[in-house]
Amino acid sequence: MTNSVEYKGNDKLLLGIILGVLAFWLFAQTTLNINVDMAKDLHMDSAMMNIAVSVTALFSGIFIVVFGGLADKIGRMKIIRIGFYLSILGSLLVGFTPTGRAAALVLILGRIFQGLSAAAIMPASLALVKAYWEGKERQRAISLWSMGSWGGSGFAALFGGLMVNVGWRWIFFAAAAVSIIGLILIKGTPEIKAERKEHLKSDYAGIIIFMLAMIALQIFIAKGAQLGFTSVAGIVLMAAILLFSILFFYFEKEKKGAFIDFKLFHNLIFTGTTISNFLLNGTAGILIVSLMLLQVGGNLSAQEAGMLTLGYAIAIVLFIRMGEKLLQRFGARKPMIWGSLIVALAIILLMFTNVMTSTYKILAMIAYTLFGLGLAFYATPSTDAALSNLPSDQAGAGSGIYKMASSLGAALGVAISAGIFAAFNVGDPIQWMEGVLTFEGRQDNVVVRQAAIVGLGVNLMMIVMAILFIMITIPKSTGKSNA
Repeated sequence: MTNSVEYKGNDKLLLGIILGVLAFWLFAQTTLNINVDMAKDLHMDSAMMNIAVSVTALFSGIFIVVFGGLADKIGRMKIIRIGFYLSILGSLLVGFTPTGRAAALVLILGRIFQGLSAAAIMPASLALVKAYWEGKERQRAISLWSMGSWGGSGFAALFGGLMVNVGWRWIFFAAAAVSIIGLILIKGTPEIKAERKEHLKSDYAGIIIFMLAMIALQIFIAKGAQLGFTSVAGIVLMAAILLFSILFFYFEKEKKGAFIDFKLFHNLIFTGTTISNFLLNGTAGILIVSLMLLQVGGNLSAQEAGMLTLGYAIAIVLFIRMGEKLLQRFGARKPMIWGSLIVALAIILLMFTNVMTSTYKILAMIAYTLFGLGLAFYATPSTDAALSNLPSDQAGAGSGIYKMASSLGAALGVAISAGIFAAFNVGDPIQWMEGVLTFEGRQDNVVVRQAAIVGLGVNLMMIVMAILFIMITIPKSTGKSNA
């Protein structure tokens, strides 16, 4: 390493990088709840707004490995500072988005910069934690770092709902201010980069191919129902996704300095934690589905719907360090499985959309709390298991792949859930579902309630898959510490 080995991480540095993480997970993610109000204010159609909601996580996922690799090469502190600059620029663009024709262009551009900011800060800061903290101190730092990501996402819907009455633009002005404070707090930290025996050129071809595949997939998911899945446009998009995916794997699998180092996936533990992380983050889709259901089908305001998620935020903050303790006592495998099972229970509770709104609000509050508890149990054990199995010179790139799974999982999970919800929220009610469930109360919103069941059911399938991957790939002793 090119840093001074005597330097130890401190709480000032930790707070600074946590603020950078919060700028994305807390502030940028408020769009999951306030998108309806933003669309009305900016005179944007729902399809474009859905793209604006998910494009931040998409670009974060696409470029997080790029910035992770650059952090190893040119310095992790340098990349973190670049991330803060991008956050300030993106947040101000979103905050100053004009109403009218230019709204979509300015908003999406600002959201892209926010995604690039997260792509820079997350892998570089995780690599910094690995380098400047050790043992139990590292596990504590990871827990607090996780409060910024998982905890920030927990408070996002509530925070957005409360701020929407003040004005949604102030959310993003505040994000810029938080990024400036974070930039000040990290000042003076020694630079660190990985030692490399050979200098490899950046894999621009791989980046471009991967980006084209992901953008085609995102458009297909977000607008497939509107375009028609079997229409010419739909078929062209499917062909593009398949073509770019095959090209990416063919050209990258044996390439030195590849955009994604497939050799890292020879490590079964790293593979299992990364895939399960992707699937767990994909369940962010339950938020957009249930919050839209409450607002569209239950006539709740963004603030009223957001208040129901309070238990989600509190559970993550209170119990995320419990995941750290469980990791030390039981290893990574058990708390990862326990957390996933709790998330599954939360999704099942949200699927009871056939009850009255008053009853569903109670179920939602319990479900959101369980959702936060499950993620809190999962977060630190998963992150520690992934990082602990990486060689030091690949910490940035490996952390980038792990966090890419987070961002792409969230982006695709939200897009898939919202797309399915929109696709089933048209036409006549599903007859077989009416034969199985009795929908109480109003009957004019049965289609909306059925669409939510289908969208939430997809998220439940993700959890089942995550549990299977954990059971197959994570040994019982992984991460267990007697320190």
